[in-house]
Amino acid sequence: MRVEKCYFCSTNVYPGHGSAFVRNDAKVFRFCTSKCHKNFKMKRNPRKVRWTKAFRKAAGKEMTIDSTIDFEKRRNVPVRYDRDLIETTVKAMKRVGEIKARRERVFFKHRMAASREKQRAHRKKVTEAAKLSSVRLHEPMSTDSPTIQEKIKVPAKSKSALIQGEGRSMGMEID
Repeated sequence: MRVEKCYFCSTNVYPGHGSAFVRNDAKVFRFCTSKCHKNFKMKRNPRKVRWTKAFRKAAGKEMTIDSTIDFEKRRNVPVRYDRDLIETTVKAMKRVGEIKARRERVFFKHRMAASREKQRAHRKKVTEAAKLSSVRLHEPMSTDSPTIQEKIKVPAKSKSALIQGEGRSMGMEID
């Protein structure tokens, strides 16, 4: 069974699923869902769309350099069926899957630890800035630069506004 990869989001496309687009130069693009196909037709870059594997790898959220990833590459060389070969291949696939899962867990732990350190540094910086600003607020003002307070002039109400009923619309009077 040949499991293809979606051209846009890199997920597995199993036989009988998804759709294929064949360009005039005979290049075949396989898509897992219509969502991926529509994004491809809109000429979106998978590295800029946040839910794709290409974005996650480019942003450093998934492993990019690892020997277990090489096993997922497609090989177009046909091999004659051999029961022992298939048996060893299935065992190797399980083992590689375990190794890959363990490495991904370690990668995730390191990424989260780095993120926590970054957050702690940011919080520390913010609290220090808040302390400095609160100290500045409580300090008495220096007397070497006197501030001049100006009076604010407020326009007086016109005489018609003081007389009841004047200046109101539609002639309504309030008792």
